[in-house]
Amino acid sequence: MTPASRPQARPARPALLVIDMQNTLVGIAHRPVETVTAIAGLRARARAAGVPIVTVQHQDGELVPGTDGWRIAPELTPGDDEVVVPKSTPDSFLGTELDRTLRQLDVTEVVVTGFATEICVDTTARAALGLGYDLLLVEDGHTTSVRPDTGPYAAPDPSIAHHNEIFRNLHYPGRRSRVLPAARVDFDAR
Repeated sequence: MTPASRPQARPARPALLVIDMQNTLVGIAHRPVETVTAIAGLRARARAAGVPIVTVQHQDGELVPGTDGWRIAPELTPGDDEVVVPKSTPDSFLGTELDRTLRQLDVTEVVVTGFATEICVDTTARAALGLGYDLLLVEDGHTTSVRPDTGPYAAPDPSIAHHNEIFRNLHYPGRRSRVLPAARVDFDAR
């Protein structure tokens, strides 16, 4: 294959996904201030770069639409021009308009942030790769619940580190999976 006939890599067209950063969930989150601060910084940089921001908002018997606990954390409140996608499962794509919305925006890469690392963040990130999107998991932009260091679940810091390492090493043909700290996410480098 000559250099001229090699397929060109498609240009990245990112969208920032903010998953389940709702008052009730932020209230039980490990490192909530640091995580909200990292995501808020990403939101500001995405807006400045013209990158779409999609907020995913869980609803169920505990997160009832219209209640204070269901609302997005004030620091991350979506703007009037931003898309909010309601969901009722850990997979932000399942039974929602997320995939259609991203395709309408011509998105090729999802920049994933939110709550909870091992449930909604993990499930959505894997689904995105399966649907053909490139993935950038924000290393310090996702979190899980506060819990003891002993018990059936991994403690928060090891759980977050474990998932970051998994996504650094996931390989899907024709897709890119990266993990970067929020400070290194460059929305202008497309």
